[in-house]
Amino acid sequence: MRTRAAGKVPAALLRRPMRVIRPQDAADLYAFPRPELARLAKAGTLHRLAGGYYAVVPDDQTDRDWLPELEAAALGIAAADQGADGVALMGLSAARVHGAIPRALGVAVVAAAGHRRTLRLTDRDATVVFVRRDVGRLDCEQRPNELGRGLVTTVEQTLLDLAARPSLGGLTDEAEAAVRALIPRADRETLRELAIAQRRRAMLDRLLAGA
Repeated sequence: MRTRAAGKVPAALLRRPMRVIRPQDAADLYAFPRPELARLAKAGTLHRLAGGYYAVVPDDQTDRDWLPELEAAALGIAAADQGADGVALMGLSAARVHGAIPRALGVAVVAAAGHRRTLRLTDRDATVVFVRRDVGRLDCEQRPNELGRGLVTTVEQTLLDLAARPSLGGLTDEAEAAVRALIPRADRETLRELAIAQRRRAMLDRLLAGA
């Protein structure tokens, strides 16, 4: 059995955005942070998500094989690099959070300010796709997850994003099904306001005409 006593995560690291830690975050605490984080992962108090990214394991999960949901892991990784206010779940991942895609996916989609390559996780067969977006211009809301709280695009923003780029993430069928599931839940006035502001009015008109 793995217990917290085998290795304690320093309090300073617990304050990281969404409790996802990188070696550079521990540079002031350890002379050699990489092996120290690997030691904490072996002790069961950290969980390695991908190369250079670790999630703090909840206290009540240290005696079992804990695996955070993909969406939480993806958002936590992005928040570790750019801060929780500069990243948001969007597209397929936001649809998952809103319950429009019932099954677990092997890809997560995150809006972030900077460009970066797709990241493959090491704790499961899954990838994280990062999309360069100005999160401040997206319609988002705060939602809780296993690692804390983070931004997720609203139902209306998610609907517009999926309709505009259904192939983003490589799961077109799931994206189109999510659009159909979200249409009845979306506020039409908010949809139109967002579509006008984001120059998607014609696309929205076609979408609603076929609904």
